[in-house]
Amino acid sequence: QLHLVESGGGSVQPGGSLRLSCAASSYTLYYYAIGWFRQAPGREREWVSCISKRGGTAKYADTVKGRFTISRDNAKDTVYLQMNSLKPEATGTYSCAAGWDCYTTGPEYARWGQGTQVTVSS
Repeated sequence: QLHLVESGGGSVQPGGSLRLSCAASSYTLYYYAIGWFRQAPGREREWVSCISKRGGTAKYADTVKGRFTISRDNAKDTVYLQMNSLKPEATGTYSCAAGWDCYTTGPEYARWGQGTQVTVSS
């Protein structure tokens, strides 16, 4: 059964960068598209980005387009989310999820990681 583990979160000042990783354990990511979501305290979960199974398609929420880049290394069973020019509103728990396609809503994803915290503050 696929398990997802996120890492790379932390605290950064506005304008800074972080790279999140979503790694697979117990199974391979090769057969799955991967999405990234974030949830700030008191707010609903928000879709951020997704990438197709072979990496040919990447989608981004308008709020992160041009600043975030999603990529994957199937040989390492890992998906990355490079986040640049971070803003305070990016603060939240970031979770990756596995699905059959690059969906922009949460219910379509079958497996979820526990999340990693990102804090953007001066």
